[in-house]
Amino acid sequence: MSADTLLHIANFSTLFVCMVLKFPQIFAVMRAKSSAGVSLNSLLLELIGFIVFVTYQMYYDYPPPTYLEYPILIAQDAILLLLILHYNGRLWQGLPYTLLFVGGWRLLTVEKWIVDLAMSLCTFISGASKLAQLQCLWRTKDAGQISAVSWALATYTGVARIYTTTATTGDALVVVRFVAMSLLNMWVLLTVLHYQRRASRSHKQD
Repeated sequence: MSADTLLHIANFSTLFVCMVLKFPQIFAVMRAKSSAGVSLNSLLLELIGFIVFVTYQMYYDYPPPTYLEYPILIAQDAILLLLILHYNGRLWQGLPYTLLFVGGWRLLTVEKWIVDLAMSLCTFISGASKLAQLQCLWRTKDAGQISAVSWALATYTGVARIYTTTATTGDALVVVRFVAMSLLNMWVLLTVLHYQRRASRSHKQD
């Protein structure tokens, strides 16, 4: 298999996976009519990280296949955010969040140094989102409505993007971000599976 073919497979498989990445989590929340276990802070930080990352890629005219999935992920996260707010009785907060995200996105492109600074902080922001979810899991010791499938898909896309970025732009800052996110996604996935197995054993004993 040629390098070009492998690159196309990695790009398109990542795009396809991202088209449905958040669906398992969205359906889990809708089915339970509860967002138990899903960290709101984690989701907000993830949205900020996604917006910064896609804005950086577009600002520097990177090849669209290397970031095309991010607008899709942002849309899915926005739906999940509204569901969490709805089931927590705080749907009215959706408008302020929307205004803040849109205003922040516009601010990023005002000056080159702003988008560069934001991107340098992007890995820490996205990392903080994963740590916020881990903290929520450790505190409750319950996976609640968290979808292990969504976290497994996120882990795959991160690993695939390490390869595609290395093979195309070679941007070290972006590669470091994907390595860090892949490891943290795997950590969350393993933690979710641990608490799900423990809950399953408890139900069987009861």
